[in-house]
Amino acid sequence: MGLAASVRAVGRMLVPALAVLAVSCGADDPEPVVVGAQESAQSRVLAEIYAQALARTGTAVRVEAGLGGRADVLAALGAGTVTVAADHNGALLAELNTGADAETVDAVTEELNGSLPQDTATSDPADGTDFEPRVLITTATAGQRGIETVEDLTGQCSGLVAGTAAVPGVLELPTAAARISGCEFMATQQFADPAELRPALLDGRIQVAVLGGPAEFLPAGTDGLTVLADPGDAIRTENPLALVRKGMLDERQSEKLNYVAGELTTDELVTLVLRVRDQSADPAELARTWLDAHGL
Repeated sequence: MGLAASVRAVGRMLVPALAVLAVSCGADDPEPVVVGAQESAQSRVLAEIYAQALARTGTAVRVEAGLGGRADVLAALGAGTVTVAADHNGALLAELNTGADAETVDAVTEELNGSLPQDTATSDPADGTDFEPRVLITTATAGQRGIETVEDLTGQCSGLVAGTAAVPGVLELPTAAARISGCEFMATQQFADPAELRPALLDGRIQVAVLGGPAEFLPAGTDGLTVLADPGDAIRTENPLALVRKGMLDERQSEKLNYVAGELTTDELVTLVLRVRDQSADPAELARTWLDAHGL
């Protein structure tokens, strides 16, 4: 009986001690890195890719969905409620510096670095992922006018009517981000949806279509249409990148985001966005599969 009483006494002393230890260990747990996501399918996919890539470095992470527009994202980064968020380099530059004239990846990166809020930095841009607006004309017009590239088009813009349409599910492009250097159209019409843009071009109501993203987002495809190449960078680049609150990620975490940028391609991201937007696929599952496929 004496031994049993002693064991019970020791047990009573150990319980509060273990409780204190548990509390102190919990207090030492790091706050999770919060990756913010806007409502668009592209933002949600990239947020999951960034979050899961960071998690694979042993980082505690949490995805915070439902952020508003670009200004809201920048405010959240500034307040420290979000640590990482996705954007496009060109669109972000257009938002922060309306007078910027950079078009190429390197030039946009340089001007963007000089335009960012002091508390914000970026990962490397995904230069293999080109989400700049695409310019389309009918194949017949291309042959008649000898237009194969955006540069060929610029000398004829003043006599042409253009139509523009944003791509649902893709990060928002400010108007300035979709401009074509050296091109002033006779008139420009805004269409509510890419599905309206294609028939307007084929019917001749417009002569040029400017789609706010890759041509794969054009419903019904590009049969009868020519997507103009842009070798002269007449349109500002739109490469995804991660916006990061300064001082919140260590070198290994930052490198992981740069590895993601180095692996991501246009075709892959278009496919991921379409699966989330049109098939209600789970962004987290898609991100996991993509990271596994690229050894990240």
